[in-house]
Amino acid sequence: MIDDILNFLDPYWWLIIGVVKAVIIAVGLLSTVPLLVWLERRLMGRFQVRLGPNRVGPLGLGQALADAIKLLFKENIVQSSADKFLFYLAPAVVVFTAIVTFSAIPFGEPFEVGGESIGLWGANLNIGLLFIFAVSSMGIYGIVLAGLSSNNKYSLMGGLRSSAQMISYELTLGLSALCVVLMSGSLNLYDIVKSQSDMPYAIPLFPAFVLFFIAGVAETNRAPFDLPEAEQELVAGFFTEYSGMKFAMFFMGEYINMITMSALITILFLGGWNSYIGFDIPILVFAFKVFLLLCVFIWLRSTFPRIRYDRLMTFGWKILLPTSLVTMLAYSAIKVLVIDA
Repeated sequence: MIDDILNFLDPYWWLIIGVVKAVIIAVGLLSTVPLLVWLERRLMGRFQVRLGPNRVGPLGLGQALADAIKLLFKENIVQSSADKFLFYLAPAVVVFTAIVTFSAIPFGEPFEVGGESIGLWGANLNIGLLFIFAVSSMGIYGIVLAGLSSNNKYSLMGGLRSSAQMISYELTLGLSALCVVLMSGSLNLYDIVKSQSDMPYAIPLFPAFVLFFIAGVAETNRAPFDLPEAEQELVAGFFTEYSGMKFAMFFMGEYINMITMSALITILFLGGWNSYIGFDIPILVFAFKVFLLLCVFIWLRSTFPRIRYDRLMTFGWKILLPTSLVTMLAYSAIKVLVIDA
């Protein structure tokens, strides 16, 4: 009986594995968000010499669960002037694109189960880097739709700010990533990690690494680049009119994007799951590097003040973009004249 079932499922084994991977990635990311929120509040309490959440459960671990319950049962308010369809669609777009983006992230070597090789990724794409940039760019539609559908001028302004910011800093992000593509000769993220078996690209490509990290912080709308929210001007910006779980979904998308960006930086510049010190559990090495980068994201938020919006755009267009362009041209010349000569 069991053999008959296995023989029947054999042609669809790839589909079953794909569905299982998709469920694991989605559930894993959504489950990690509350823990990341708890970690951020605890670390910011330490950085700013104050108490973090410590009342609900041991070490405040129950605070994330309490917040989730509160948001689930909070009244769902939709103003009569809003575009209902787009109003409900916007937070779904933000979360969906954030989860799909992570599907192309490899986080370890493949392993075998029953003679079948299973990779630790949702999809191993030859153009994985382009896929991540393309899908992550779609998330901006959710933010713009949130501001537009709310029929609130301040929400609309927050959505437009976010779109302008992401377009500006995506240029620097792409040019910095091209330096890695030049050195590795591939857009496949797995191949990029394998090309760093001897040395992480953060060492020879240090200027590109710094530029990519700064642009990555801006892309995730994290402080000091969280101008689309700008409480002192727009009263939270594009999600001013949202409440309950729809309000929480925007934060879920932000934190998932932060995880994805940390994972992408790890793959492109920190050698992925290569340990360089002899520690031979790749997935733990990868998770540790991502965890350290997440802590840096939190550290930046608790340290630097939010900058003015005109300074933000000036920094992106007049400093980061020309610097990243010069950096890419310099590494291109080194690749052609020195490495390939």
